[in-house]
Formats: sequence, C-alpha cells, structure tokens
Amino acid sequence: MTPALASALMPLMRGVDPERAHRLALKALALGLAGRDATPDDPVLATHALGLAFRNPLGLAAGFDKDAVAVAALMRLGFGFVEPGTTTPRPQAGNPRPRLFRLPEDAAVINRMGMNNEGVEAFAARLAALRRPLPAVLGANIGINKEGAEPERDYPALYRAVAGVADYVTINVSSPNTPGLRDLQGEARLAAILEAVAAARAEAPRQPPVLVKIAPDLADAAVPALVGTCVAAGVAGLIVSNTTIARPASLRGAHRGETGGLSGQPLFEPSTALLRRVHRLAAGRLTLIGCGGVSNGAQAYAKIRAGASLVQLYAAFAYAGPALVPQIKRELAALLRRDGFAHVHDAVGADNA
Repeated sequence: MTPALASALMPLMRGVDPERAHRLALKALALGLAGRDATPDDPVLATHALGLAFRNPLGLAAGFDKDAVAVAALMRLGFGFVEPGTTTPRPQAGNPRPRLFRLPEDAAVINRMGMNNEGVEAFAARLAALRRPLPAVLGANIGINKEGAEPERDYPALYRAVAGVADYVTINVSSPNTPGLRDLQGEARLAAILEAVAAARAEAPRQPPVLVKIAPDLADAAVPALVGTCVAAGVAGLIVSNTTIARPASLRGAHRGETGGLSGQPLFEPSTALLRRVHRLAAGRLTLIGCGGVSNGAQAYAKIRAGASLVQLYAAFAYAGPALVPQIKRELAALLRRDGFAHVHDAVGADNA
C-alpha cells in the first residue's frame, strides 16, 4: 500500500470510535501497511538543529505513538523526525473513556487521555530494538505519573532511561490532562527539575540534548521567566506548544464542550503568536520547534518564519493520513524557493527580523 492509498482510506475510519481508530492505525503502521515515501527530499529542506542533521524539518509530535510501537514505519512515511511518548516511569491506564473526541467541522481534536502508556521500561526497550541507522531523527517525550510522582526524581530517571537510545529528549510539563503538571512550568519548580536533569545528563555516557514542551495558555508575565530559566539551565530548545484548554467561540463541533486539550486548526494562531514571542525572548539561545495546527506547507512555513527551526504535526496527520507528509514537504520547498531561501534555516525567524 502507498501513503496516498492509505490516506484515501482514512474517511472509512471516521465512523469508528476515535481511540479504537487510533489503535487500528498504529497496528496498520506497525505492520507496514501504510507504505513509504520513496521520493527524495528537496535539498532546500535539509537542516541542522540541536546538533543533529535533519533531512527535512517536518516531525511527528508526541502523543501519536505513545509506546513507540510504530516508530520505524512512521519514519518511512517521510518525516524528518519522530517523537514517541509521552512515557512515564510506571505504566498507567490514563483517564476514563471516552477521552478522545473529533471535531471535524473545526479540523480539531480534544483529548483527555491522561498519558496512558506502558511505562518507560517497555518504551526504551522498543527504541533500543530499532534497526540502525534510522532514516530520521528520534526524539523521546518524558512525563510523570498521575500518582506517586516526584518530578525532581522522576524526570532525571526518565532521561537516564532513554538517553542511550534517543537523539533528543523532551520534558513534558504542559499536558493539561495530568493534575498539577502545568504547575511545573513555574520558574522555581522548573529550575529545580532542570537542574536535576542536567546532573543526570552530565553523568550519562550519551548526552542527547534536552527540550521543554510548553503550554500555549501561559500567562503573558510568565513567558520571559520560563525562557530565562530554560536558557540558564542549559536547555537546548522549546517545543511551542502543547494542546490548549481554551475554547474559541468559533468552535462548531458537537464535542466542543468536552474537557481536555484542544489541538488542530484552532491552535494554529495562538501557538504561532507564542512561538513568535518566545523567539524574540530567546534571541538565538534556544532552538524552537513549532507545533500546533499545521496542516499544509504554508502553515509550516509560517511557523518557520515565526522562529521555528523545526515543525511538528499531530491532528492534521491523524485526519489526513500519510499522504499529508510529502504534500507539506513539496509545498514548503516551493515556498522557500519562491522567496529566495537556499536552505530552510535561512528562513527561521524571518518575520521577526
């Protein structure tokens, strides 16, 4: 099966419960049923960030493959990087169902999954078992359990567990579906966590760079302190942003009132505005990954011009399927060439100059 054919079959899944459809998609991917994107990437898309070489700046965000069961298959679809997770120290079931809701009228999704996953031991074992060299950069997204968590203990332990098998590690302190997690974005608490992770990193035989994934709902006054804390702690970058608890008045989907994190098209504008602000505050000291509402090449390009070195997808990929990946890459390459950029990194932050 080709990515185009796999995408053509996506409408058949719309009548299936969203969570069941997601599990079926992961199984199909793991079996190789979505095919591969065999088209070479346009050289204009190649870039370096985080000390790593990316064949293109388009990645799959955490949350799609929580347990790293389909990483190789996802990489074959043409992503420049894939970030499985969020993984936690111990397995956990997550929140009661239903907990995943489609808003097709809004090209959006609401989830309150609660970081359901099989735990870091199984997660790290799957990453270790991947056949190398990998065709794309491999991230790992780490978080804490809902119960019995000690962040200053757990995040360093998680980092140590995945450091040998991931190219970069993302600290998730911004999911809205784990009670108290977003409170960890506060200056003092975040500084303590990052100090503990830095100590674990210094002792690790392999030291992949650390990123922090932040919420789009941060108070304006909190953003400069968060950026400064991350810079002072030696963090390599930020992912801007996670899902939002806001509910725009424009939402039309029947499930618009459900509790949880909203992702997809309604997140594009607020997450891009935050990205632009963070880029100005960071002043080149952090690598930024733009995430939220990207569904085409023009939106990926807007994230890059707003300050993102790399861009991640989630909801649009879940809706459109594998054919979306080569489509966005083609559109992005054309826009870069139209505007005279020889490489994607030349366009980073162009709108903030």
